[in-house]
Amino acid sequence: MSEEEKKVDDTAVETEAPTEVAEETVEVEMTTDQKKLVDQVEKMTVLELHALVKVLEKKFGVSAAAVAVAGGGGGGEGGGEEQSEFTVELTSMGESKIQVIKAVKEILALGLKEAKDLVESAPTPLKEGVKKEDAEEMKTKLEGVGAKVTLK
Repeated sequence: MSEEEKKVDDTAVETEAPTEVAEETVEVEMTTDQKKLVDQVEKMTVLELHALVKVLEKKFGVSAAAVAVAGGGGGGEGGGEEQSEFTVELTSMGESKIQVIKAVKEILALGLKEAKDLVESAPTPLKEGVKKEDAEEMKTKLEGVGAKVTLK
């Protein structure tokens, strides 16, 4: 037993040490207000962060997705090349909200609440970096239940 306890203690020390260093760095580089904000963001769920991003995008007229797309462009040459990765975006849930939620839940392997929150926050990207065939399949399934989807 003592060896197991020692392993647990060693693991705890290893995970705590980087955390302490990170906190020291944060304290040096940030004001008290900024640290409070970071602490609040750390406590948020993924869905809450997603909603926050949407609010900030609307408030400041920017798009986090546009930066990601622009970053992957890679030069003006080869204009004839076909896009190989797509972002599947739910633009509207349509009339059959429940069916769309079920489809998003199935496609993205989410829980019911997460899928519902995601669908209700439309327009929103559902999945990024998807191969063309998979993106088309997702679009077909979602449009089959009444959602409006765009591929970017």
